[in-house]
This record gives sequence, C-alpha cells and structure tokens, in this order.
Amino acid sequence: MPQKPSYHISFLWLLLLCSTLTFSQSKKQQELEERRQELRKEIQQINELLFANKTKQKSQTSLIEDINYKVNVRKNLIKVTNQQANLLTREINTNQNKITELRDELKTLKDNYAKMILTSYKSKSEQSRIMFLLSSTNFKQAYKRIQYINQYANYQKEQGEMIKTKTAELQATNQALLKQKEDKQKLIEENRVAQRQLESELKQHENLMASIKKNLSNYTAQIREKQQEADRIDREIEKIIRDAIAASNKKAGKASTSSSNFALTPEDKVLASNFVASKGKLPWPVEKGIVTVRYGKQPSPIVPTVMIQSSGVRIATEKNAKARAVFKGKVMRVQAIRHGNLTVMIQHGNYITSYTNLSKVYVKTGDNITTKQEIGEIFTNPADGKTVLRFSVFKETKTQNPADWVYKM
Repeated sequence: MPQKPSYHISFLWLLLLCSTLTFSQSKKQQELEERRQELRKEIQQINELLFANKTKQKSQTSLIEDINYKVNVRKNLIKVTNQQANLLTREINTNQNKITELRDELKTLKDNYAKMILTSYKSKSEQSRIMFLLSSTNFKQAYKRIQYINQYANYQKEQGEMIKTKTAELQATNQALLKQKEDKQKLIEENRVAQRQLESELKQHENLMASIKKNLSNYTAQIREKQQEADRIDREIEKIIRDAIAASNKKAGKASTSSSNFALTPEDKVLASNFVASKGKLPWPVEKGIVTVRYGKQPSPIVPTVMIQSSGVRIATEKNAKARAVFKGKVMRVQAIRHGNLTVMIQHGNYITSYTNLSKVYVKTGDNITTKQEIGEIFTNPADGKTVLRFSVFKETKTQNPADWVYKM
C-alpha cells in the first residue's frame, strides 16, 4: 500500500502553528481596533464637549488644558493605528508565506495525483486486475492484493479531495490577503489625516505656551491657588466622613467614637460587599463625558514643573447634564461647599462616592438611592461654558482611584 509521505505530517504541524499564530494576531488586531474606536469616540466627545461652543471666549489656561488633553488623545490614536498597521504587515507577510507553501504543497499533490492516474490508467483493465490476483501463490497473498487494490483506490480518492481542500484554502488565503492590504491602506490614510490634525493642534499649543511663558509666575500662582481650593474642599469632605464615622460608632453604642472605621450593620456589610463585587463594572456618574483630570499626583498641563494632586477625577460633560449614582446606597450628606456649589455624598456600607459641583440636587440626606438614579444637575461655568463634575470614591476617609471602580474610565 502506498505510504503517506512524511511531509504531510510536517505540513499538518506547520498548519497548526500558523493557525495558532493567526488566531493570536487576529485577537490582538481586534483589541487594537476596539481601542482605536474608543479613542475616535473620545476625540468626537472632546470636540462636542470642549470645543463646540464657539460663542464662549475661553481663558488661556482653560484653552491650553483642553488642547493639551486633545493632543494626548490624538497621539494615542496615532500610536494605536500604527500598531494596527504594523500588525497587519506581519499578518500580510504570514499569509504571503502561507500562500507560497500552499502553492508548493498543491503542486506536489497534483504531480503525485497525475502519476497515480497514469499508473491506474495503464493497469485499469479488468483483465489486468484478474491476472494480478490469479498470479498469487496462495489465498493469503490474493486476499492482501485485493486489500491493496481497494486501499490504493481510496488513497487516490483522498488525494483528489485534498487537492480540492488545498485549492479552496489557497483561494481563501488570497482573499484574506487582499482584504488585509486594503485595511492597511485605510489605516495609513487615516493616520495621515490624524497627523495633520495633530500638527495643527501642536502649533496652537505651542503658541499658547509661548504666551504663558511671558507671565509664568502669574499662571503658577493661579495653579497653586486652584490646588489650595481643591485641597480645602477635600478637607471639608474628609471632615464630613469622619463625623459620619463617629455618628455610626455612637449609634452602635461604642465607648469610643474616634475610630477611623464605620460601625456597620449586617445590611451595611452586605451593601459594602456588593459594592466591592462591582469593582471595575460601575456605570459612569454621567451619561456622556470625558475625564479631563485623572486621579493622583500629576504635572499641570499649563506649567509642567508644578505638580497638582487630584483626590478624584474631573469629568467634562454637556450643559444641563445630570449626575447619577454609580451604585445603590443612602445619601450621607448634601453639602454646600464654599465656592464649590453643592456636593452629594452617597454611602455604600463603608464606601462613599462623592459628586461635587452641582447647581441643583434632587435628593436629601437619608434618601435611599438606586444605581443610575439622577441626584442633581451639574453646574455650567458661565465664563467658559464648561460643565465639569468632580467625582471621588472613598473607603472610609481614604481616597480610591475611580478608574479602578468605574467601567473603562
């Protein structure tokens, strides 16, 4: 019986390896595409939320903050698009190599098949087969020759089917290659447009920075003054939380009310546990928005040598936007923060979410709140038309990074 050549086994291993690599690349390509679409959406929201109102004359500090944010997002978009194009280049090279291998394999299969057909044609007569069987020296040999004839016919059929399969695979790979080349060209064109837009934004950024450098000390003083105001609001919120902790301990009948931890009821513990279980999956505190200032210590976009500290995030949203609770809980306090409009603090066991810079509130202290319930309207600054919510997460008095809690923040 004809033996299947060893290269068939090697080819199967190669095919398996290529399939695994292709799957890995396709998954990475999908992840990059999702990230690219997110960045494109973010730029669209930046234009809608920060640059749509042409009638408002922004201050230089406000304008440079917005442009700086937009430039960083644009750079990330270009970077991700480049990664996609580079990955497509690798995939194109892989498919080109695969096509070459498939063509070689197909040629070998066709050559072998042609030889089999020729051999079969020369001995196809019924008389030749009968003579082949009758020339057997014994019954056992005749039986084996019958098996050989049948197996040879089956093998011949298998080879024909394999040629069809390889031909179809080659055609499909060729189609995939053409699609990849088309996709790569689209990405290159899109990046050219993004690069031109980035250059324009960088030029505007450069001109603004040149103007700011002429009066650097004045802008530095303004940044530090804003930071002091933010720190003062943080201290007010921290005091409110400490007072609430003391009240919970007093209510629980504890001798000392100076504990830094809430005295939780069984219901509070369940609520806190559910809040923790939702970490990374909480909804945004606004229906539509972009994070303009992230959590933690970071350089000022106006004077990079000056560091600012953010205990939460600042989210730019649209005019008349509503703040909404990210999780069910109870309103711990509605507070008028000096020079900071209104703040709503919602307790989720020993966790608190804080929503600052509200012009109106729809809830009161003690109200039970559901997830995504509207709790107030966000203040719009009449000077520049910007609507910004300051959102924070606390565990007792310790701040948490909201990006760890809210989905894709």
